[in-house]
Amino acid sequence: QVQLVESGGGLVQAGGSLRLSCAPSGRTFIRYVMGWFRQAPGKEREFVAAISRSGETTYYSDSVKGRFTISRGNAMNIIYLQMNSLKPEDTAVYYCARSGLSTVSKADDAYNYWGQGTQVIVST
Repeated sequence: QVQLVESGGGLVQAGGSLRLSCAPSGRTFIRYVMGWFRQAPGKEREFVAAISRSGETTYYSDSVKGRFTISRGNAMNIIYLQMNSLKPEDTAVYYCARSGLSTVSKADDAYNYWGQGTQVIVST
């Protein structure tokens, strides 16, 4: 059973930064397309960023483009989300996800494994 574990969430003031990490449990020898999604209270889950297996291709939602950076770690399928210039509207639970497809997708139904989420709160 694949488990994804997010970390790095917390409380930060507007304008501040946080770095989220996502690490899979167990060993894997295949790189997967990975993504970050978020869900704010009372809202539907939304796409944030995704990265290709090689790390060369990245997609971002318009709301975070230029402020957030998704990257891959040296270890297999560890990914990061560097979040800068945070805004109160970035407050949400952030989820890491692993895709079953070979191409990068913004659609959440392309992802078949999800972490439990890490809370990010941005105060004014």
